[in-house]
Amino acid sequence: MANTFKTFLNSDIATTRTLLHEAIPITGTIVSGTYTSDANIKTFSHGMFEAVYDYPYLSSSANHIFDVTAGYSAKSSLSDSANTQNSKKINIYNQHAQVLYGYDSTGSIQQFDTDGNINAGGTKMKECFFVNFSRLLTKDEVKKGSFRFDLCTSGSDYQDADARSGIKTFGDYGANNEYKVNSPAGEYALLYTASADPQGEVMGHIYYQAGIAVITASFFSGSFGDPDSDDTGGLNTVENRLTGSTITELANGFRYCIDNIEFNNTTELNSTIYFCRANTQDYNYSSNPTYLSASKIRVKNDNPKAEPVSYITTVGLYSADNELLAVAKLSEPLKKSPSNELTLRVRLDY
Repeated sequence: MANTFKTFLNSDIATTRTLLHEAIPITGTIVSGTYTSDANIKTFSHGMFEAVYDYPYLSSSANHIFDVTAGYSAKSSLSDSANTQNSKKINIYNQHAQVLYGYDSTGSIQQFDTDGNINAGGTKMKECFFVNFSRLLTKDEVKKGSFRFDLCTSGSDYQDADARSGIKTFGDYGANNEYKVNSPAGEYALLYTASADPQGEVMGHIYYQAGIAVITASFFSGSFGDPDSDDTGGLNTVENRLTGSTITELANGFRYCIDNIEFNNTTELNSTIYFCRANTQDYNYSSNPTYLSASKIRVKNDNPKAEPVSYITTVGLYSADNELLAVAKLSEPLKKSPSNELTLRVRLDY
């Protein structure tokens, strides 16, 4: 425990912010179920979403990757009380919309706007699929401009390769400079089918801090879902699936169409740097009992006129009440005497 303390000045403290990025590839074999025959896909009795893991989810080494679900707005032309799980599909849509898009001036939940310009009206994404990525993958947020999604426009069964066709890649092209800030959940960008002008069609949104991708159901133009999962009169379009299939079956159909997902995550590392300055007259003596032997300084030669000397091995950071908060150990002792000065740089990361 120290018995002498030195107060930091404002010039002795600096703060920094560092962004660390990690590449995250998610292959379609894991997501579609071909890798583990759906053992890594967890369904729930409530039937509101599916959870995807990188290994069989009962394994202790399995990591949660994302959840996938589907829903539509109560204002959608597909909404009908006779539909399978109609109220649940509306609730799924509203839950995401109120978190990611908020409410309008009348207190009503806003619908997802295709171009993100809410005030201008325009086309709404009334039927959507939602991919909620786990914090394990996204960390603090998804890096802008790095999100790419390879998705088949048609896919009816992951066990039948011929049933998957029309792979298209869409991503948040140009999002480093062109992203939206009118979401209560933070920043988001539009997902385009092309990287250069004209950027093609908008297929959805990616919400960076929330780690959620919203994909419009109109992306799928061919057969959709397992043809043996339910009876839609032989019409396996996404519209018929949205009205006649359960959310779990819709999630399965969406998974079958995924070919690849990749993005970079972001970890925000904040640091406070303390410059601990030992001036010429500071810390030339030690309070350690072993510093003296027979009333003589151990590290000093026998010349009584020789200057005092000590070796600094540890730096302690204390509160205003002199309570020890943090300890920093030096890699090797540093010699301190009245003839030199030391500045030790201590960094706290959080």
